[in-house]
Amino acid sequence: MKKNLASLNGKRLKIVVVWGAALILSACGKLVDVDVTVVDQKTALENQILGSYEELGNDMLLLASVRSVDEEGKLKTVAEIPPGKKEAIRAMQRQEFNRDDIQLFKRTGVAGEGNAGVLIFFDNEKTLKDAQFKSFAQAIIQEENEDRLTILKRTIATNEAFSEGDLPKVRGIFASLNRDSAQPGEKIQKENGDWTVKQ
Repeated sequence: MKKNLASLNGKRLKIVVVWGAALILSACGKLVDVDVTVVDQKTALENQILGSYEELGNDMLLLASVRSVDEEGKLKTVAEIPPGKKEAIRAMQRQEFNRDDIQLFKRTGVAGEGNAGVLIFFDNEKTLKDAQFKSFAQAIIQEENEDRLTILKRTIATNEAFSEGDLPKVRGIFASLNRDSAQPGEKIQKENGDWTVKQ
């Protein structure tokens, strides 16, 4: 009987404490703001793609900064880089090398961001008058597109959320990211295929 009474008194004490805490908190007003952010599937996939892309960029920087000679002047052996990763890093290096030309082509309307994650060539006054410039622009745009696809394929290969069959979906997400980062005045292709100029 004493044990049951003690248990009953303990439960009453807990209830009183909980109610008391609730009253005190309600009297104090709002103490904590809770901000709930719902991340849709597309945003989550965008973040995964950006994370993989950023990781490759970090690998590229590390590869460029590796010393192959130790303090005594002896050659050091460098860890072997897997072929797929090496190919993606080389693609990023070439993108970096071509970046100024690509930006010029986009700014002058010679290239636009397509809805499949690659650049599309457009003729303008200069390309119509200068065949050598047109050939140069098409070659650089082709290199950029090859590099993008190499990097996207590497992203798929190293991310367990994707399989080889997801390439069209990943290209679409990458195209969306490219549209978002396009500068005002640049040509962009909407998901439905229509072309517009970024405002």
